[in-house]
Amino acid sequence: MPFIQVDDVRLHVQADGDPARPCVVLSNSLGTDLAMWAPQAVALARDYHVLRYDTRGHGRSGRGTAPVTLERLGLDVTGLLDALGVARAHFCGISMGGMTGQWLGSHRPERIARLVLANTAARIGTASGWTARAGQVRRDGMDGVADGAAARWFTPGFIGRERALVDRLVATLRAQDPDGYAACCDALAGADLRPDVAAVRAPTLVVAGSRDPVTTVADGERLAAAIAAARLAVVPASHISNLEAAPAFTAHLLRFLAGEVSARPATSPASRA
Repeated sequence: MPFIQVDDVRLHVQADGDPARPCVVLSNSLGTDLAMWAPQAVALARDYHVLRYDTRGHGRSGRGTAPVTLERLGLDVTGLLDALGVARAHFCGISMGGMTGQWLGSHRPERIARLVLANTAARIGTASGWTARAGQVRRDGMDGVADGAAARWFTPGFIGRERALVDRLVATLRAQDPDGYAACCDALAGADLRPDVAAVRAPTLVVAGSRDPVTTVADGERLAAAIAAARLAVVPASHISNLEAAPAFTAHLLRFLAGEVSARPATSPASRA
């Protein structure tokens, strides 16, 4: 089952674990692919049916023919679940994947059991910033974006310790289809979920990186405070926290999916735990 056709696009997927167990969907960040979830997939597969996929325009997935919007990215997920006969799943998304999760939680709540929103916000950046980036990569290719990616994604200490891993992720970004990447930038330019996230009713864990310059701890606090059933966990990492702080991230994820409390309420002033 390496590919599933959903509406206008052929999506690359990888499934691990027992299909009879509860399903967990993992959604990648902008410019990465499903390989970014390797540490979590191994841990989750012991107790869950783990579904990873390359967001349209990323990795081995096609771009499709429809304009890319946040709604379209969310409908890709429900299309995958429909194809697999999964009525309801847990969902964990990081950055752009976290915005997809917010859309699902607010617009398709019946499909989401528990929701994990990592290194994300209800509004990331500005429309003009994303439009400019889309224009840059369509005009000049991926090198300009890839050259500065490591410093946006990871702390200097992690880059020094895990150079091979960081280089692999940057190489994935550099090899990204510029049109597919730009189309997702266009989706982010138009994505503002601030009016919508209060509609999320699924139990939600918001994960923030303590040194994330892209989606800050303050962004995570605002997002968690807007969702009634949300809690906040802060891990020692920059933007790609599931890799930089993999043991802490995975521990929070496993405890949350099991229904255990591992983070403080979002409304607490001491929520940075």
